[in-house]
Amino acid sequence: MKAKTQFSLVLSGGGLKGLAHIGVFRALEECGLVPDLVVGSSMGSLIGAAWACGMTTEDMTARALRVERRHVFRVAHTDMALRRMLSPAVYRREPLETLIRSIVGSCTFRDLRHRLLVSTVDLGSGRQFVWGGSGTETAPLVDVVFASCALPGIFPPHEIGGRRYVDGAIIENLPVRAATAAAPWPIVAVNVAATSVERDGTEVAGFAATYIRGLEIVMQTQIEASLRNWSGPPLVLIQPPVAHVSMFAFDRTAELVEAGYRATQDALQLLGGRLDRIAEAPHPRWPPADERPIRPSTVFAVLPAEPKTAA
Repeated sequence: MKAKTQFSLVLSGGGLKGLAHIGVFRALEECGLVPDLVVGSSMGSLIGAAWACGMTTEDMTARALRVERRHVFRVAHTDMALRRMLSPAVYRREPLETLIRSIVGSCTFRDLRHRLLVSTVDLGSGRQFVWGGSGTETAPLVDVVFASCALPGIFPPHEIGGRRYVDGAIIENLPVRAATAAAPWPIVAVNVAATSVERDGTEVAGFAATYIRGLEIVMQTQIEASLRNWSGPPLVLIQPPVAHVSMFAFDRTAELVEAGYRATQDALQLLGGRLDRIAEAPHPRWPPADERPIRPSTVFAVLPAEPKTAA
């Protein structure tokens, strides 16, 4: 990529499939590419925050490999027994909050080494609320990232400044609109929420699994709709082949990180390391026919801001 080319990196949610984003940063790093802006939703916000705090990809990978189910999920037995339908969520807040704090510490957006935006949803207004911009720089990162990861019904809403916030994925799981509003640069968007693989009965058994599977379908449909008639800046869409992995598979970490790395590596190789070529590409044919095809397992597309007819 030309040194002067600025770009935004957009990271989707997708549960633990978002660990693929660690591989994305590793591939960018190997090519000497540093995003000028990272915009994340849900798990994408946590990985983006870890990187923006200065955590290396090696440290992120090592930390991810140590995470177990107990570090994220603890059933809210007391709330569910005493409050029943008034219980705010199936799982308690403390384990996930502790995990996030162990990664981002007491940082606010002002303390970050790299620019970061985090997408959440204001539960009261029902509107997307993006943190990290003007007026929100002093917000504790642990609170904002937890809110962005708080899937309604799974984790309780998180209160910040007297308002309650939940997972940004319910409005924009791949927050490309938030990135466009923040900067006019080309966008590299990584979607790990694809749901093209059919699940067997054991993977959708029980309330939590059924609910999460429903969210997967909704989020992928939402992403497809937002990109169908894209009119924003030039955009590279990378979809690592992780559709076969469930959202909360704690035993697939190494595979997920590698999938993100290889998909991004393929995309960068085909682009020749130059995001400035995107707007010049004929749409939807990319790369040019004389270049080698991308791996069949990787979904990759380029969406020019102003599509041109191939000569």
